[in-house]
Amino acid sequence: MRWLTFRGLDGPHAGYLDGDTVHDLGPKPLESWLNFPDEARATGSSVGVVAKVELLQPVLRPGKILGIGVNYAAHAAESVSFLKNDKPAVQKWFVKQATAAAPPFGEVALPIVSDELDYEAELVVVIGKRGRHVPKARAMEIVAGFTCGCDYSVRDWQRASPTMIMGKGFDTHAPFGPVIVSPDEIDDVGSLMVRSRVNGDIRQEAPAGDMIFSVSEQIAHLTAAFTLEPGDVIFTGTPAGVGAGFDPPKFLKEGDVVRVEVDGIGHIEQRVVAESGATVIG
Repeated sequence: MRWLTFRGLDGPHAGYLDGDTVHDLGPKPLESWLNFPDEARATGSSVGVVAKVELLQPVLRPGKILGIGVNYAAHAAESVSFLKNDKPAVQKWFVKQATAAAPPFGEVALPIVSDELDYEAELVVVIGKRGRHVPKARAMEIVAGFTCGCDYSVRDWQRASPTMIMGKGFDTHAPFGPVIVSPDEIDDVGSLMVRSRVNGDIRQEAPAGDMIFSVSEQIAHLTAAFTLEPGDVIFTGTPAGVGAGFDPPKFLKEGDVVRVEVDGIGHIEQRVVAESGATVIG
């Protein structure tokens, strides 16, 4: 199953993809369908080819957006220079705000408070069932599927807070999509290649199997502390090659185009635009 959310005439609609054809499931949020693929197939009506539909992030406003830090050994090594990190013995987690969620194709904001905007290509997990104290061996039972994401990071703000919460949670800094691919369509998660390109140049490329902590280990660890719920989103770590790892650093600038690809799933792409900085109240 390839789940998605798109913009209908009356607002966001859940749907699924069959070949190149989008099938409409109506305005009910996608997370309410994730456990019912058979019902979805019986309900969905064709609305046209995916190329003519505006795709939104599959889960519009996740209850949780969780990210694991330094989860590829090569990235841990490069991050020593800018975060003083090393290969972790235990999982290191941070939270991205719900307002960071953004569509798979569009714009990402270059903050007015920083010139250290960085990219992190990631395989993203979307939760489909509630889970607490889920052992590693059963972790995949609560996974709805996998998608692409970019964990945009504001490095100076990230360094300023030990929890990384400020540098990771800026608005628009968690785009993901374009579709959620169910586990039955993926033979080997570890073989999926995660890749980023900036203005067409490959910056990152590694298989998901290079993770220090696997997806199942991540879920077991998280659910030891709290319940994961349908629609929760997990960013599973990034390979080496982030902008801060270069000497000198290659931070993103206005007009740059960042593309994240995960083989077998698809890609997302954002153009960097300057944040207006306008005050918003109410």
